[in-house]
Amino acid sequence: MRLLIVEDDPHIAELLSDGLTEEGYECDRAASAAEGRELARLFPYGLLILDVMLPEGIDAGYRLGRQLREGGLNTPILYLTARGTVEDRVEGLEAGGDDYLVKPFAFKELRARVRALLRRASGNAQNTVTLPGGWVMDLGGRELYATGVRAELTRREFALLELLVLNPGRAFSRDEIIERLWGGDGGAVEPKVIDVYVSTIRRKTTDVLIDTIRGTGYRLGRGEAM
Repeated sequence: MRLLIVEDDPHIAELLSDGLTEEGYECDRAASAAEGRELARLFPYGLLILDVMLPEGIDAGYRLGRQLREGGLNTPILYLTARGTVEDRVEGLEAGGDDYLVKPFAFKELRARVRALLRRASGNAQNTVTLPGGWVMDLGGRELYATGVRAELTRREFALLELLVLNPGRAFSRDEIIERLWGGDGGAVEPKVIDVYVSTIRRKTTDVLIDTIRGTGYRLGRGEAM
Protein backbone atom coordinates (compact mmCIF):
# COMPACT_ATOMS: atom_id res chain seq x y z
CA MET A 1 0.00 0.00 0.00
CA ARG A 2 1.41 3.37 -1.07
CA LEU A 3 0.89 6.47 1.10
CA LEU A 4 1.53 10.17 0.49
CA ILE A 5 2.78 12.33 3.37
CA VAL A 6 2.48 16.11 2.85
CA GLU A 7 4.48 17.67 5.69
CA ASP A 8 6.88 20.63 5.50
CA ASP A 9 8.77 19.83 8.71
CA PRO A 10 11.54 17.51 7.44
CA HIS A 11 12.06 15.93 10.86
CA ILE A 12 8.38 15.02 11.28
CA ALA A 13 8.12 13.89 7.66
CA GLU A 14 11.12 11.59 8.10
CA LEU A 15 9.75 10.10 11.33
CA LEU A 16 6.37 9.43 9.70
CA SER A 17 7.91 7.97 6.57
CA ASP A 18 10.40 5.75 8.41
CA GLY A 19 7.81 4.52 10.91
CA LEU A 20 5.18 3.70 8.28
CA THR A 21 7.77 2.09 6.01
CA GLU A 22 8.69 -0.24 8.87
CA GLU A 23 5.00 -1.15 9.03
CA GLY A 24 5.15 -2.31 5.42
CA TYR A 25 3.83 0.77 3.60
CA GLU A 26 5.51 2.54 0.69
CA CYS A 27 5.70 6.27 1.45
CA ASP A 28 6.16 9.29 -0.80
CA ARG A 29 6.80 12.72 0.73
CA ALA A 30 5.91 16.26 -0.32
CA ALA A 31 6.96 19.44 1.48
CA SER A 32 4.28 21.76 0.09
CA ALA A 33 0.65 21.76 -0.99
CA ALA A 34 1.69 22.32 -4.60
CA GLU A 35 3.99 19.31 -4.62
CA GLY A 36 1.41 17.20 -2.81
CA ARG A 37 -1.27 18.16 -5.32
CA GLU A 38 0.86 17.03 -8.25
CA LEU A 39 1.76 13.70 -6.65
CA ALA A 40 -1.83 13.00 -5.58
CA ARG A 41 -2.99 13.49 -9.15
CA LEU A 42 -0.23 11.36 -10.64
CA PHE A 43 -0.28 8.25 -8.45
CA PRO A 44 -3.04 6.00 -7.01
CA TYR A 45 -2.30 6.36 -3.29
CA GLY A 46 -4.14 4.34 -0.67
CA LEU A 47 -4.09 7.21 1.86
CA LEU A 48 -3.07 10.87 2.09
CA ILE A 49 -1.61 12.27 5.32
CA LEU A 50 -1.84 16.07 5.12
CA ASP A 51 -0.37 18.58 7.52
CA VAL A 52 -2.75 21.53 7.81
CA MET A 53 -0.08 24.27 8.02
CA LEU A 54 2.12 24.25 4.91
CA PRO A 55 4.32 26.86 3.18
CA GLU A 56 1.29 28.14 1.26
CA GLY A 57 -0.52 29.14 4.46
CA ILE A 58 -1.90 28.11 7.86
CA ASP A 59 -4.87 26.34 6.23
CA ALA A 60 -3.11 25.15 3.07
CA GLY A 61 -3.69 21.49 3.95
CA TYR A 62 -7.43 22.06 4.17
CA ARG A 63 -7.44 23.91 0.86
CA LEU A 64 -5.49 21.06 -0.74
CA GLY A 65 -7.98 18.51 0.59
CA ARG A 66 -10.93 20.49 -0.78
CA GLN A 67 -9.30 20.86 -4.19
CA LEU A 68 -8.59 17.15 -4.43
CA ARG A 69 -12.14 16.26 -3.42
CA GLU A 70 -13.57 18.72 -5.94
CA GLY A 71 -11.36 17.07 -8.55
CA GLY A 72 -13.00 13.71 -7.85
CA LEU A 73 -10.35 12.13 -5.61
CA ASN A 74 -11.88 9.59 -3.19
CA THR A 75 -8.67 8.57 -1.43
CA PRO A 76 -8.94 8.73 2.40
CA ILE A 77 -7.41 11.85 3.95
CA LEU A 78 -5.93 12.06 7.45
CA TYR A 79 -5.19 15.61 8.63
CA LEU A 80 -2.38 16.41 11.07
CA THR A 81 -2.50 19.69 13.00
CA ALA A 82 -1.56 21.35 16.27
CA ARG A 83 -5.05 22.84 16.51
CA GLY A 84 -7.44 20.58 18.38
CA THR A 85 -10.64 22.52 19.11
CA VAL A 86 -14.03 21.16 18.12
CA GLU A 87 -14.26 23.88 15.47
CA ASP A 88 -10.93 22.82 13.99
CA ARG A 89 -12.02 19.19 13.86
CA VAL A 90 -15.27 20.13 12.16
CA GLU A 91 -13.38 22.25 9.64
CA GLY A 92 -11.11 19.32 8.85
CA LEU A 93 -14.02 16.97 8.22
CA GLU A 94 -15.78 19.57 6.10
CA ALA A 95 -12.56 20.00 4.12
CA GLY A 96 -12.83 16.43 2.87
CA GLY A 97 -10.99 14.76 5.73
CA ASP A 98 -11.80 11.25 6.92
CA ASP A 99 -9.90 11.58 10.19
CA TYR A 100 -8.04 14.20 12.22
CA LEU A 101 -5.03 13.77 14.52
CA VAL A 102 -3.74 16.49 16.84
CA LYS A 103 -0.01 17.09 17.30
CA PRO A 104 1.86 15.94 19.29
CA PHE A 105 0.62 12.39 18.88
CA ALA A 106 1.89 8.90 19.61
CA PHE A 107 2.99 6.99 16.53
CA LYS A 108 1.01 4.02 17.83
CA GLU A 109 -2.19 6.04 17.49
CA LEU A 110 -1.27 7.25 14.01
CA ARG A 111 -0.58 3.67 12.96
CA ALA A 112 -3.97 2.52 14.27
CA ARG A 113 -5.79 5.35 12.48
CA VAL A 114 -3.98 4.60 9.21
CA ARG A 115 -4.96 0.94 9.41
CA ALA A 116 -8.57 1.78 10.23
CA LEU A 117 -8.86 4.19 7.29
CA LEU A 118 -7.34 1.67 4.88
CA ARG A 119 -9.67 -1.08 6.09
CA ARG A 120 -12.67 1.21 5.71
CA ALA A 121 -11.60 2.24 2.21
CA SER A 122 -11.16 -1.37 1.12
CA GLY A 123 -14.57 -2.36 2.44
CA ASN A 124 -13.08 -4.60 5.10
CA ALA A 125 -14.72 -3.70 8.39
CA GLN A 126 -12.76 -6.37 10.23
CA ASN A 127 -9.04 -6.68 10.73
CA THR A 128 -8.91 -10.09 9.10
CA VAL A 129 -9.66 -11.38 5.62
CA THR A 130 -10.15 -15.06 4.79
CA LEU A 131 -8.11 -16.19 1.77
CA PRO A 132 -7.98 -19.26 -0.47
CA GLY A 133 -6.46 -22.38 1.01
CA GLY A 134 -7.62 -21.62 4.56
CA TRP A 135 -5.20 -18.72 5.10
CA VAL A 136 -6.16 -15.59 7.03
CA MET A 137 -4.65 -12.15 6.50
CA ASP A 138 -4.61 -9.75 9.45
CA LEU A 139 -4.48 -6.32 7.82
CA GLY A 140 -4.10 -4.56 11.14
CA GLY A 141 -1.46 -6.82 12.67
CA ARG A 142 0.11 -7.42 9.24
CA GLU A 143 0.23 -11.17 9.68
CA LEU A 144 -0.69 -14.14 7.52
CA TYR A 145 -1.58 -17.43 9.14
CA ALA A 146 -3.47 -20.71 8.84
CA THR A 147 -4.37 -23.25 11.50
CA GLY A 148 -1.27 -23.59 13.64
CA VAL A 149 0.97 -22.00 11.01
CA ARG A 150 2.25 -18.44 10.50
CA ALA A 151 3.79 -17.40 7.18
CA GLU A 152 6.94 -15.34 7.66
CA LEU A 153 6.55 -12.90 4.77
CA THR A 154 8.97 -10.08 4.10
CA ARG A 155 7.62 -6.52 3.96
CA ARG A 156 7.33 -6.48 0.17
CA GLU A 157 5.92 -10.02 0.00
CA PHE A 158 3.17 -8.94 2.38
CA ALA A 159 2.62 -5.73 0.38
CA LEU A 160 2.28 -7.66 -2.87
CA LEU A 161 -0.27 -10.04 -1.40
CA GLU A 162 -2.09 -7.16 0.28
CA LEU A 163 -2.40 -5.40 -3.09
CA LEU A 164 -4.13 -8.45 -4.54
CA VAL A 165 -6.32 -8.95 -1.46
CA LEU A 166 -7.55 -5.35 -1.53
CA ASN A 167 -8.42 -5.70 -5.23
CA PRO A 168 -10.07 -9.15 -5.49
CA GLY A 169 -10.79 -10.24 -9.05
CA ARG A 170 -8.41 -7.73 -10.62
CA ALA A 171 -5.25 -8.93 -12.34
CA PHE A 172 -2.12 -6.77 -12.02
CA SER A 173 0.71 -6.80 -14.53
CA ARG A 174 4.27 -7.10 -13.31
CA ASP A 175 4.92 -3.47 -14.19
CA GLU A 176 1.84 -2.35 -12.22
CA ILE A 177 2.99 -4.30 -9.18
CA ILE A 178 6.45 -2.74 -9.41
CA GLU A 179 4.91 0.73 -9.61
CA ARG A 180 2.71 0.08 -6.57
CA LEU A 181 5.42 -1.52 -4.42
CA TRP A 182 8.52 0.46 -5.38
CA GLY A 183 7.03 3.73 -6.66
CA GLY A 184 9.65 6.08 -8.05
CA ASP A 185 12.42 3.62 -7.14
CA GLY A 186 11.02 0.90 -9.38
CA GLY A 187 12.93 1.83 -12.53
CA ALA A 188 15.76 -0.58 -11.76
CA VAL A 189 13.48 -3.49 -10.79
CA GLU A 190 13.19 -6.25 -13.39
CA PRO A 191 9.68 -7.67 -14.02
CA LYS A 192 10.96 -11.20 -13.38
CA VAL A 193 11.55 -10.17 -9.76
CA ILE A 194 7.78 -10.23 -9.29
CA ASP A 195 7.72 -13.87 -10.44
CA VAL A 196 10.26 -14.67 -7.73
CA TYR A 197 8.16 -12.90 -5.09
CA VAL A 198 5.01 -14.77 -6.13
CA SER A 199 6.86 -18.09 -6.15
CA THR A 200 8.18 -17.42 -2.65
CA ILE A 201 4.75 -16.47 -1.32
CA ARG A 202 3.29 -19.68 -2.76
CA ARG A 203 6.09 -21.72 -1.23
CA LYS A 204 5.46 -20.19 2.19
CA THR A 205 1.67 -20.66 1.93
CA THR A 206 -0.15 -22.50 -0.85
CA ASP A 207 -0.23 -22.59 -4.65
CA VAL A 208 -3.91 -21.56 -4.74
CA LEU A 209 -3.37 -18.23 -2.97
CA ILE A 210 -2.30 -16.37 -6.14
CA ASP A 211 -3.48 -17.09 -9.70
CA THR A 212 -1.29 -16.54 -12.75
CA ILE A 213 -3.24 -14.86 -15.56
CA ARG A 214 -1.42 -15.69 -18.78
CA GLY A 215 -0.51 -12.59 -20.77
CA THR A 216 -1.50 -10.27 -17.91
CA GLY A 217 0.07 -10.99 -14.55
CA TYR A 218 -1.31 -12.04 -11.17
CA ARG A 219 -4.50 -11.83 -9.11
CA LEU A 220 -5.84 -13.23 -5.87
CA GLY A 221 -6.73 -16.92 -6.13
CA ARG A 222 -10.19 -17.81 -7.41
CA GLY A 223 -11.40 -18.50 -3.86
CA GLU A 224 -10.97 -14.72 -3.35
CA ALA A 225 -11.22 -12.78 -0.12
CA MET A 226 -14.48 -12.85 1.81
